[in-house]
Amino acid sequence: MNKAIERLKKILKLEQQQGYRNKAVIGGLGRLAERWQVDALQEATVDGQQALVDQIVARLDGYGSLQGSSARKEAIEAMLTLAGQWEAPPAPQFTAPKPSAASHPTPPASQPLAEAPQASPQPVRAEPPVLAKVAPPPARPAMSPPAPRPPVPVKAAPPPSPGTAYAGVRPTPVGTASLQASISRLPGIGPNFSERLGKMGIHTIGDMLWLLPRRYDDYRAMKPIHQLRDGDEVTILANLWDLKSKRLSGRGASFTTGVLDDSTATIQVSWFNPYVIKQLKTGQSYVFSGKVQSYLGRLTLRNPEFEEPDKELLHTGRLVPVYPLTKGIGAKWMRNTQKRVVAEWGRRVHDHLPESVRQRAGLMTLAQALDQVHFPDSQESLRDARQRLAFDELFVIQIGVLRQRQEYRSLPGRSFPLDAIGQAAFVQALPFEYTSAQARAARAILDDLAGDRPMSRLMQGDVGSGKTVVAANAMWAVAANGAQAAMMAPTEILAEQHYRGLSKLFAGLRVQERPVRVALLTGSVKGAERAATLRALAAGEIDIAVGTHALIQEGVEFRNLGLAIIDEQHRFGVRQRAMLRDKAASDSGVEGQDPAPHLLVMTATPIPRTLSLTVFGDLDASVIDEMPPGRQPIKTRWLLSKERERAYSFVRRQVEAGRQAFIIYPLVEESESLSAKAAVPEYEQLCKEVFPQLQLGLLHGRMKSAEKDAVMQAMQRGEIDILVATSVVEVGIDIPNATVIVIEDAERFGLAQLHQFRGRVGRGEYASYCILISDATTPNAAERLHALEQSQDGFALAEKDLQLRGPGDFFGTRQSGLPDLKMAKLSDLRTLELARVEAARLLQIDPDLSMPEHLALARKARQFWRSEGDVS
Repeated sequence: MNKAIERLKKILKLEQQQGYRNKAVIGGLGRLAERWQVDALQEATVDGQQALVDQIVARLDGYGSLQGSSARKEAIEAMLTLAGQWEAPPAPQFTAPKPSAASHPTPPASQPLAEAPQASPQPVRAEPPVLAKVAPPPARPAMSPPAPRPPVPVKAAPPPSPGTAYAGVRPTPVGTASLQASISRLPGIGPNFSERLGKMGIHTIGDMLWLLPRRYDDYRAMKPIHQLRDGDEVTILANLWDLKSKRLSGRGASFTTGVLDDSTATIQVSWFNPYVIKQLKTGQSYVFSGKVQSYLGRLTLRNPEFEEPDKELLHTGRLVPVYPLTKGIGAKWMRNTQKRVVAEWGRRVHDHLPESVRQRAGLMTLAQALDQVHFPDSQESLRDARQRLAFDELFVIQIGVLRQRQEYRSLPGRSFPLDAIGQAAFVQALPFEYTSAQARAARAILDDLAGDRPMSRLMQGDVGSGKTVVAANAMWAVAANGAQAAMMAPTEILAEQHYRGLSKLFAGLRVQERPVRVALLTGSVKGAERAATLRALAAGEIDIAVGTHALIQEGVEFRNLGLAIIDEQHRFGVRQRAMLRDKAASDSGVEGQDPAPHLLVMTATPIPRTLSLTVFGDLDASVIDEMPPGRQPIKTRWLLSKERERAYSFVRRQVEAGRQAFIIYPLVEESESLSAKAAVPEYEQLCKEVFPQLQLGLLHGRMKSAEKDAVMQAMQRGEIDILVATSVVEVGIDIPNATVIVIEDAERFGLAQLHQFRGRVGRGEYASYCILISDATTPNAAERLHALEQSQDGFALAEKDLQLRGPGDFFGTRQSGLPDLKMAKLSDLRTLELARVEAARLLQIDPDLSMPEHLALARKARQFWRSEGDVS
């Protein structure tokens, strides 16, 4: 009995009993699709079952978008019909291709994943499997799983001549297990090896196939022994003589030595592996590859790879792949196993990339790319393979973000026009004039709000560029139209600061002859005050709500949410962002859909173009790239720890002149595992020994909200001379009188984060300074600190930080929202832009990816984005 199928049948019958309300599982049948697909594929062992899974998942995925009970009834009955065919699914049927005059074969149509047809001298054209006559899967914006397609065994651009192929790509015998089958199904992999591979995250045949080399040893250069030089990485063909094992004195370990002779000269060879002597025979010829080293004035070859010359070379004489390993798994075993897996299973990975896209981009087939990335014939073929696999990842990212954009924009929205009189009233309430960059951003946002589709916009600007007031302009437009706006900040400190600033700004503005009502909702708002705030939100008596994640907790309801604003959005997981956006979209049942709120996300971390096309690829972008008048550049210096007293003296002089200062530490408390300074013990030492005459304050994330608020208010009132803090001050702390910030162990912070710290000063009329204290020795850390010294440009620093650290660490967390990338680099702007162009072109033709030739891509995109699913 198939457990996945039986479970599905029970759920479908329960849905029938409940009247097709999409309530049989929490979140609806669409939420079931991905979880059930994984389970079902693991149990798919017969031809045709893969295709059944694909068809069922397509219907599960689109079920929630069906209108009316009759359409849903038909879909449930179709899925039950498909489920009933599980034990004896119709077999795929293949027909011979029609002759073609093209220079390369016509791309094949869809076929099930389980099998690839036996390769023949001419590629065969696969026809779709004939299953049951059931209702077609519903069209919907969400990704539908594919009916996979077989790989095309030719290279696309330029087209190869007949019969050419990369070495190692051979016909694959047809088996019955799928790529989702357990790794133990492979010959020679029993329980012990399965357990070891499991520690590396390898559980299925597909996992093994996608374990890519982390680097390559280039042993293609063959030399006679008499031409060898110290440091050469070479391959030699030689006879082995004088093979013997020796024991190291006093250590109990043994090693193996021998002499290699190729008639031009001899060289000593050694292995620190006692088992080698059992694998080699004296007097026999072998191919040896390794690095030549000088030892006691003589050249030697240490620990070389070797194999017999009359066999296909895997470990020597070529670009040799080097795989990740674990205890009990050796390099040779891994290469031998991967060679079998690639030769046997590489052909069974269906090429999800549409043939038209592949041809235009001049890419290998997926089968060729896998073969060449594992066992490349040349540097050129390896480059082409990497390019294909990198393009795939970036293309799927673009499919995801563009479809997210497409889906959100297809929802109904509400129009909030702000006329000239209303805008003039807001501008008049400002204590300053807009910069031209602020005015541009505000105009773009107001135009979006006046439209009938929901806005989805990213507003980015450097520290202190004035983003919040532009966001307030958008809130005013919504409030003036009788709707509500919500702003979510990552910390209570920042939320409270926004609340105070917005309350002050809106104090002079009125809607419907009454003041604009602003409320704060954070975790610290409790009891009667919280209950009253929740009632007022639900009744529509609050125009603007400012808060933390408390805004998206259960029980928080808005009467008429028209605009959701997320500040410092990278601090939130993507699901939290989606939850705030969805606060206005109540469960509207089958027949209708409430208007979606407009969405504005803000960040003071300048976003490199590559990330703006990926993590934020579904958002329109506004950039505030102009600082308000009077902002001065912040002088930045890197000092060694032995120069710390110079920094302290400078801080002391600034305080004596009436200014305030920050001192930042990477840790709250001391750690046994990290040799870095911590705020709490250093605060005590600074109070007692360094600045005993000054007023110091302490701020870190472990303090209670009331304590943090008291410290910040004291700092803002000027009662604290020096604030000792952790990274909790990275965003949102506005102290115009602060002129110097000292950052201890600065190498422990990313470049973008250091730039954010630096933005805590220089917010007033006084010259300001940033002092980095670090004994950094690594080139990467030194490069970050030098870059900060030399540049005030947040966008240039963001590009540098992405280049040095990657997208996950760029944000200081793993919340970039992107799935892990095996091959692509987000710094590869050329490939990224090509992928975006091709994705947009494809979605213009097939927005739902419902055409048969695009089903494989739809499934790939669903799998790739499974971990997050919303990237806005």
